Amino acid sequence: MANRLTKIYTCTGDDGSTGLGDGTRVSKDHIRVDCYGSVDETNALIGVVLTYSIADNVQKCLSLIQHRLFDLGGELCIPGHTMLTPEHVKQLEHQIDAFNEALPPLKEFILPGGSAAAAHCHVARAVCRRSERSLVTLSRKEPVNPHALRYLNRLSDLLFVIARILTRSEGRDEIYWQREQ
Repeated sequence: MANRLTKIYTCTGDDGSTGLGDGTRVSKDHIRVDCYGSVDETNALIGVVLTYSIADNVQKCLSLIQHRLFDLGGELCIPGHTMLTPEHVKQLEHQIDAFNEALPPLKEFILPGGSAAAAHCHVARAVCRRSERSLVTLSRKEPVNPHALRYLNRLSDLLFVIARILTRSEGRDEIYWQREQ
């Protein structure tokens, strides 16, 4: 494999602009850049979750998701380019159903936490939701792949389910929200 990056810094962004994958220069606060930046943050937080000792099936699932999020970042970096498909969304739905089967039904909202791994998974979920909101904003200005929107929506649900699994795998209890009386 050839070297893809021979120089890490280029100084071309010193003026507050950045280059998209198609060569277009945009401001670093452009909604498209914000969107793929949030996707990158989600990916990085999943990487944090993967540093914990977690079940192999969860680790395999999250590792695959990291690759799909990298694909999504590339898709967002090149306007008009699509990589995510309905099959990617269906894979997440299948995984949600499979993981959720082993969990007791929720009778109340749960608070983020439970264990360190679960807490980090909740942070990844929250950032994923931000990524989704950012993509919705972008979709109001430019065409976006509708499967990317669905993917992020399902991914945040999956991260919630995984956080529940991680809490239980460490023998911890979920923290239920208590309404003020």
